[in-house]
Amino acid sequence: MKTRTIGDVTVSAIGLGGMPFSIEGRPDDTRAIATIHAALDAGITLIDTADAYRLAGEDESHNEQVIAKALKSYGGDTSGVLVATKGGHHRTIARSGPWEQNGHPDYLKEAAKASLKNLGVDVIGLYQFHRPDPLVDYADSVGAIRDLLDEGIIRMAGISNANPAQILLAQEILDNRLVSVQNQFSPAFRSSEPELELCDELKLAFLPWSPLGGIGGAAGLGDRFAPFQTVAAEHGVSPQVICLAWELAKSPVVIPIPGASRPETIRDSATAVDVELTTDEISLLDAA
Repeated sequence: MKTRTIGDVTVSAIGLGGMPFSIEGRPDDTRAIATIHAALDAGITLIDTADAYRLAGEDESHNEQVIAKALKSYGGDTSGVLVATKGGHHRTIARSGPWEQNGHPDYLKEAAKASLKNLGVDVIGLYQFHRPDPLVDYADSVGAIRDLLDEGIIRMAGISNANPAQILLAQEILDNRLVSVQNQFSPAFRSSEPELELCDELKLAFLPWSPLGGIGGAAGLGDRFAPFQTVAAEHGVSPQVICLAWELAKSPVVIPIPGASRPETIRDSATAVDVELTTDEISLLDAA
């Protein structure tokens, strides 16, 4: 497995997004744990989660608990695995309730302590402010992340769903200790290109969430994404692998975190690190 860095930590160049283990359509815990173990077997050492990942009406932190259980039951060494979690975004208690933001500093601090317990660790490796709260000043929310850093509850700090101005502000508030930005980015969702470019400039890890958007799914590939199918056929791999390889080629700071609900899926995604795209192929995919 090829590697990249988040802060001063070396991680696999492909991570695992944990969200599918806990939301609608999720696998049972046995298959979820088998999928996490398959990721570890493939050399993946970055797992992304959040306290919000659960079904509406469930207690918080289902996802963190499943990941903690998988790491504890794994037969190999997990000391080099970085678990990145998030706070500030949650689901209402109502079974049909929507997603909501809560960026209040007191809430974020309590959420981080709860995540610490649910993950069963002494310090959270990477804690990310999940999503800006329109009712709370962004600086106040990030200030809570700074306090968590200073108190030693978290080792590294990141932000998610942020724009360039928020990235720069967070870097300032965190005294240049911001290490990562997690935004949606995929062939079908490219509006985070400015954030990716800023992360490249600042040497911050950029973690695309939903990195296979537009490429996966039962509906198959639309005409717009036919170039991914063409390049995949040339390399003898799946279009999903080409999608991840294309994102990796964007910048050495990019670390995609594809979700998975089956061992076979994450094993396939992990092979993207071995695909070398030509300049012409990258240009073709860029134009798709």
